[in-house]
Amino acid sequence: MGCSCDSLSAASPGCSSLHRSHSTAQVSAGEVVYKLLPVNPKRKIDLREDDPIFSRNLIDKPFDEGVVFPEGGRRAWLVVFGSWCALFSSLGLMNTMGAFQAYISTHQLKHLDVAVVGWIFSLYAFLTFGAGLFVGPLFDKYGPKWLVLSGSVLVVLSMDLIGNCVEFWQFIICFSLLGGIGSALLFSPSIAIIGHYFNRRRGYATGIAATGGAFGGILYPLIIQLVTPSTSFLWSTKLIALISLILCGFATVFMQPLQAPGPTASAWPSLLILRRPAFSLTVLGVFLLEFALFVPLTYITSYSRSMGFSSSVSSAVLPVLNVGSVFGRCLPGYFADIYGRYNIAILAIILTAFSVFDIWLPFGHTPPGLVIFALLFGLSSGSSISLTPVCVGQLCPVEQYGRYYSTCFSIVSIGCLTGVPLAGMILDADGGIYRGLILFVGGCYAGGLVAFTWARLMATNWRLKSKY
Repeated sequence: MGCSCDSLSAASPGCSSLHRSHSTAQVSAGEVVYKLLPVNPKRKIDLREDDPIFSRNLIDKPFDEGVVFPEGGRRAWLVVFGSWCALFSSLGLMNTMGAFQAYISTHQLKHLDVAVVGWIFSLYAFLTFGAGLFVGPLFDKYGPKWLVLSGSVLVVLSMDLIGNCVEFWQFIICFSLLGGIGSALLFSPSIAIIGHYFNRRRGYATGIAATGGAFGGILYPLIIQLVTPSTSFLWSTKLIALISLILCGFATVFMQPLQAPGPTASAWPSLLILRRPAFSLTVLGVFLLEFALFVPLTYITSYSRSMGFSSSVSSAVLPVLNVGSVFGRCLPGYFADIYGRYNIAILAIILTAFSVFDIWLPFGHTPPGLVIFALLFGLSSGSSISLTPVCVGQLCPVEQYGRYYSTCFSIVSIGCLTGVPLAGMILDADGGIYRGLILFVGGCYAGGLVAFTWARLMATNWRLKSKY
């Protein structure tokens, strides 16, 4: 017999989460009502070589052809808002690493080398993305509720305790471990759940949610730079903890799954999906992009100070970068839905490489040049957060979205772990001169451009004019 779901919040046991089943939708006054026809609960997603998901020509084989997505409505946009709040609290911290690094390396840990201090932030980024190897499949199997709640507790606890840290190992525990694992529990579900509500407008919806991290990267550095001199570093971090507590509360309430997880979902990660050439090349491209991304985020404030700029310019450059990132996360997603996700991602990478080689390298030693670079780099590099999920989403069925996305970023996390310390070693080897560091960043983006272009060509069977 068939089953019917009279609302988005009710699903009979026979319904799977989101299958390639035939469905119809009725839209009235912004609400979406689902009527799902029977599905086979014994159907499994296998990874045989002759399965369509291994096909090189993906443009003619949409995985979700039998699924109707809400594409809007009150509940769908509340989920986007919940994801925005969670990403504000998690990626907001990631985009504030430059402010944390500049303060900690000149105060509590001023006796340590820059490369050593960099391990605090690289380990945080590694755990944020690396733990997703398990978080994504757990989301597919059990939904976001307990993941988001646990991540909220850890992130708030991290910011509440970090102001008391004075030793290197204490920062590792409070920021890297508590903050990194907490951010991982918030990050993967926040991105994956949007794919359950949006398909045609997924790039736009993901871009809106991803601006939460950019807004966090604007507010949090300003709190550190303005509150710390008037009170203390302790109270600035406690204020961040309070903001995180409120936003994580909204995330826990609003990030509700569209339907109960289906019987084909598995809580176990799998690396077999890397056998797909388009996916493995995409992972390589994202690896190189993230390998480079955290270097400017971590060192741009210190770079500004090394150039002898005023404290006002040095304090403003990271928020300026995140202002650019607000538009860089939202606008590319909108145009990606129109002109193709990979197509816009490739254009964004080209623009990022241009900002590094043609603005930061020759003109970064001047205040106007550095500000222009920060804006342009934020605008172009911000798309890596909003477009990467939708690019990965084109390579898999929606019921496997969390697994694919988390597998991608778990591998990318290795680059996050080593990128910042390696940049610090380059900086120390050059005697504090940033030219080698800048060339390293630009080279990584050039490599990412090659990988993304190759992945796009393989996915479309070398069709240059395809919308993909």
